[in-house]
Amino acid sequence: MSTAPIRLLIVDDHPMVADGIEAILEGYDDLEVVGVLCNGQEAIDQVETLNPDVILLDLNMPGVGGLTATEIILERRPETRILILSMHDSPEYISSALSHGARGYVLKDVPTEEIKTAIDAVMRGERYLCTGASGSLTPEPTGDREPLTSREQTVLLQLAQGKSNKEVAAELDISVRTVETHRKNIKRKLGISSTAGLTRYALEHGVLQGTGHGL
Repeated sequence: MSTAPIRLLIVDDHPMVADGIEAILEGYDDLEVVGVLCNGQEAIDQVETLNPDVILLDLNMPGVGGLTATEIILERRPETRILILSMHDSPEYISSALSHGARGYVLKDVPTEEIKTAIDAVMRGERYLCTGASGSLTPEPTGDREPLTSREQTVLLQLAQGKSNKEVAAELDISVRTVETHRKNIKRKLGISSTAGLTRYALEHGVLQGTGHGL
């Protein structure tokens, strides 16, 4: 039984780059390019309609950039796999992209075949860093503990203040289901099973400082 092709959305403000990638990737039978957009806002506006499995997202774009778009898209569709496409190979850029929820990071000068390899990897649930990117990223000193994304830190703050999932959803203008997903991921990453534990963690690590809810 044949499986459905991977639905790919390409977002890049340079038409020649986007069209070149599309032309090559369209040659793969197991891949369907569902759209080519030129900025992050378009991706945010059309992600529900286009329903991509993977988004190949340029990091630096005018208006809404790749990092902001990544965060907002994952709030609305947490199951989306986002691959950042960039010309920057510095650790700061790469770490920032991963902390915002991207599943992988690919440099623009890699062969297009490697982009396909990256797409396949993130579809399997793996993280993918292209050769140039992985070489510049030093291991995190925290060992195997996965860092919280900036959005997860925001949700943690809300939960630590005693707010319910529904209240957090209203405060951040996201769905209750998305809050539940963030809450589950936060507990998994921190190794904490209870809300009281989350509050204690927030107090011990200064998350509640300056909010009027600390000790």
